[in-house]
Amino acid sequence: MLDTSVAVALGEIPLDLLPVNTAISTLTLAELTAGPCAVNDELERARRQDRIQRFESGVNALPFDSNCARAFGLVYAAAGRKARGSRVVDLMIAATALAHDLPLYTMNPKDLRGLEGLIEVVGVRT
Repeated sequence: MLDTSVAVALGEIPLDLLPVNTAISTLTLAELTAGPCAVNDELERARRQDRIQRFESGVNALPFDSNCARAFGLVYAAAGRKARGSRVVDLMIAATALAHDLPLYTMNPKDLRGLEGLIEVVGVRT
């Protein structure tokens, strides 16, 4: 499963560093849809929206369902730190990976310290 950092940088990451079959959490999709709203320039907003739609059409988005919600408790406890702000979403994405028994590919492995015993965290670099 790809986290948001990998989804955003997908065009810059060598494909051999990523799994052949990819999925994202619907939480990543939510974060991605915020991107176009963050710019005032209409052309840039349209470019970002186009990029999201093309990406979304080629990837499976796994819902944050009740199994993921249950897995979140384990992830929260294993993280060993208070989850606030965007960190909560990171941990919810990790819970989605745990619930679906998938490795999580991220450009920010340090954000997921402590979860190594629960999920496979794969650090990716461009």
